Formats: sequence, C-alpha cells, structure tokens
Amino acid sequence: MKRVRVLLADDHRIVAEGLQKLLEPEFELIGIVGDGFALLEAAAEKKPDVIVTDISMPGLNGVEALEELKKNNPDVHVVCLTMHHELVYARRALDAGALAYVLKHSAPEELVMAVRAAAEGRTFITPAIAGEVLQSIQSGDLAGTDPARKLTLRQREILTLLVDGRTAKEIARRLKISPRTVEFHKYTMMDTLGMSTSTELIRFALKNHIAD
Repeated sequence: MKRVRVLLADDHRIVAEGLQKLLEPEFELIGIVGDGFALLEAAAEKKPDVIVTDISMPGLNGVEALEELKKNNPDVHVVCLTMHHELVYARRALDAGALAYVLKHSAPEELVMAVRAAAEGRTFITPAIAGEVLQSIQSGDLAGTDPARKLTLRQREILTLLVDGRTAKEIARRLKISPRTVEFHKYTMMDTLGMSTSTELIRFALKNHIAD
C-alpha cells in the first residue's frame, strides 16, 4: 500500500524534529521547510499528498501560504498545526481551506489521525475546540462582538511581539518582512480598533489575552 507523502513546515527546529519522529513511522516525509515561502516552493516541486504547516511562521504565515497554495491547487490537502487555542485561528485556517486543525500540545495523540483524515479529504478538528468551531460556523459569524477577532493573524503576530517589547526592526527581522510593513500593520490595527497610541494597543492585547 502506497504511503501518504507529507511535507512539513515549521520554523522551530526542535519542534520540527519532534514532529518528524511522529510522522515518519506512518508516512513518507518528503521534506521539512522553515517558512511560508519555502513551503510554496517545496509544494510546487514535490507535490505532497498532505502538507502539515505551522500557522506562525516568518515570511508568509501558514494561513497566508495556504491561501497561495489554493490559488494554484484548489485540491491541496493541508493540516494546520498551532499553539494557539483561540477560535479565530481555527476559523481562518478552515476558511482558507485547511482540512484539519491540530493544537501542538495534542500532536502526539492527534496529528497522525489528522493527516490520515486530510489524505482522504476528510475534516479533522482538535476535540479541544471542535464544539466552539462548529458553533461559530453554524452562526456564520467570525468577528461577532469580540473586537480582537477583527485582527488578521499577521496583525496578531505583530501585536504579540510588540507586547514583548520588540521594536519594528526586530519584528521585521523575526517575521522576514520590512519595518515599513510592521508599521503599516500597527497603524492599521490602531485604526481598526479606534486607538491613537501604541500604549492603548498593548493594553488591548493584554486585556484580550492576545499576549500575556
């Protein structure tokens, strides 16, 4: 029986090595990449059956990469893997076309099942948030009354790093984008949320548990 060919994307080397140990006994692991742009290149070259990608990555994050992949291959099978429990991450991944969504701390128990489901074109959502995701889909409302859900995943990444005390240049290096792009996202967030200072933005992040 042919083994499912899997491409893995995660920018944390130690995490990637752990995921490799989970995947290799069950599947044919055909490559490991560390950012969204490398994922697009490897996917085009290797044509995997399933892609397992972290959401928070430099360059293009996992959801942005998924949106690009879907443009060239609408049938691509993707499992999104993340540390984020928040509903907004799951909804945006699924809305972008992911077939499966797994929390990293649950990967030892769930990742193999998620990859098998994705390979067969089935949906798998980590049970920890499956009920909340289903309720959100049924209501058809992602933003709801929670202003934090108005932010994109890239904006949330940048805001988390701002709370951590990183400068625009440091964030740009970390995410492999320009400082101007970081500033653009920051002021877009302030405009979206009706704020006028970075201090207000950071307080908002802490209050809404975007960053602790």
